[in-house]
Amino acid sequence: MCWILFFLGNSGKLQAQQLLNKVIQISVSNQPIPDVLEIISNKGNFYFSYNSSIIRKDSLVTITPGLRTVRSLLEQLFPQGFEFRESGQYIIIRRLPLQLSLVLKESATNENNYYVSGYVRDNQTGEVVPDASVYEKERLVATLTNRKGYFRIRLKSRYSKAALTISKEFYQDTTVNIRSGYNQEIRITLAPVELQGATVVVGPSNLPAPDSLYMAIPQPDSSTLLYLYKRMDSLRVQKTALGKFFLSSRLKMQSINLGRFFTVRPVQVSFTPGLSSNGRMNAQVVNNFSFNVLGGYSRGVNGAEIGGIFNLNKKDVKYVQVAGVLNLVGGNMSGLQVGGVHNMVLDSVKGVQVGGVVNFVRGSFTGGQIGGVINYTNHSVTGVQVAGVGNISGREMNGIQISGVFNYAKRLNGVQIGLINIADSSDGYSIGLINVVLKGYHKLALYSTDITPFNAAFKTGNHKLYSILLGGVHPDTGRRVISFGYGIGTERKISKSFSLNIEASTQYLFLGSWEYTNLLTRGTVNLHWKIGRYFSLFAGPAFNVYQSDQDTKFHGYAHPIPGESYKSFSLGGNRTGWFGWNAGIHLF
Repeated sequence: MCWILFFLGNSGKLQAQQLLNKVIQISVSNQPIPDVLEIISNKGNFYFSYNSSIIRKDSLVTITPGLRTVRSLLEQLFPQGFEFRESGQYIIIRRLPLQLSLVLKESATNENNYYVSGYVRDNQTGEVVPDASVYEKERLVATLTNRKGYFRIRLKSRYSKAALTISKEFYQDTTVNIRSGYNQEIRITLAPVELQGATVVVGPSNLPAPDSLYMAIPQPDSSTLLYLYKRMDSLRVQKTALGKFFLSSRLKMQSINLGRFFTVRPVQVSFTPGLSSNGRMNAQVVNNFSFNVLGGYSRGVNGAEIGGIFNLNKKDVKYVQVAGVLNLVGGNMSGLQVGGVHNMVLDSVKGVQVGGVVNFVRGSFTGGQIGGVINYTNHSVTGVQVAGVGNISGREMNGIQISGVFNYAKRLNGVQIGLINIADSSDGYSIGLINVVLKGYHKLALYSTDITPFNAAFKTGNHKLYSILLGGVHPDTGRRVISFGYGIGTERKISKSFSLNIEASTQYLFLGSWEYTNLLTRGTVNLHWKIGRYFSLFAGPAFNVYQSDQDTKFHGYAHPIPGESYKSFSLGGNRTGWFGWNAGIHLF
């Protein structure tokens, strides 16, 4: 319950006498009750604490002049149904608790079923409690109170014992024993859970509620149990777009109210989430085997689950889960998960996940993840990710990423194979056309070779392995050459200023016509001298292998390759080899 503290008086020590027995001089005429309480608190040098809903702010009070105790003044302001308690410098005003439960009507029945109906109220305010869950734990029969706090539930007469449990978010659970075989009308009250030291957030209704609150729950032996109430335990699945689409408002409310209750059943069959062999409490049941004709919603699975269209689980799933379209798990997944379109796990996965389109894991993943389009893991991945388009690991990637288009890992400790590979930092290997390590190796090279005097190359990756996008030109109008290609390289440190760069590249040479294949493959070993932070020199020998089917010289373009100044030798077929060189500068 949210207590609102009013009326701070001047600080000072209380006298030895009790606050309620303090005698004060007071006289008021036609004043609202909150104003009168402020006067009393100032004169008595203490505070009042109460729930603002218990006071009628339009009531006016008149008190004739005289000396009175604080207790007598409060009894005049609150004549019936209230109690006053002292706590330190506070007097707490609250309604008297209502009777816990009361049978109002009862009649025997010879039918196979009997009905229990009635109202659920707050035992502090007396107000009705809507959307409270009323259920029988053993039979998994449940209903919700309506907006007037009314419920009606049908039970079977053949069971000699029955007990109804009433649960509502932020209230203590209450269980009432029912006389079996009798139609009954009862009144039940719920005690609000008292929050100790919890922060109360007041704001727009669209703001998310706190994920968890610490609550102090009084126990029968006068002790107090400190309980961590995790709202997200029951809200994770139903707050997703898929949960909002597939789950009714009644199922969502039951899930919130019954967050602390669950049971285990060996087998269940569902047609839809609201039509199950476990009744309307299927979301509170862990099943060993679960079969959902269209789709189902359960607390978890400890065995196998098959869904024609979808499977929704609030908590953990073991060991096999298969759905025609999608699987959604609110906890951990261990084992094999197969979804025709989509798999979503809101915690972590250990095992194999196969999705026709998308696999999504909010926590960590260990094992093999195969997605037709994309795999996304928000935390770390240990194992293999294979996707038709892309793989994403939000933190560390310890293993292999293979994709048709792109791979991303915040920190790479394994191998990436894809057209585009991106990592924030890397101790592994990125193999692709474009490899970007944001906190890695980035160089712009301007250099000359034995074929083209003007060349540029962009090198990116890490020191272990970097990719090279390169291009060059020989501008001489008599020996024109245009080249472009791709390569890979590695840097081996010799000292702080010197290193060896070993590189291999393949480039296409345009010699006047696109109809011919002119491929130049080069292997180079360059001595790299670092002069400053952003500037270095390099030079070294190169071995060239040239494969060409061009037998015609075009005006203004070089032919043959290499020129007469280089001694070449045949490597068989239309391949020629020779030794050359390159030298240039590195920027960055």
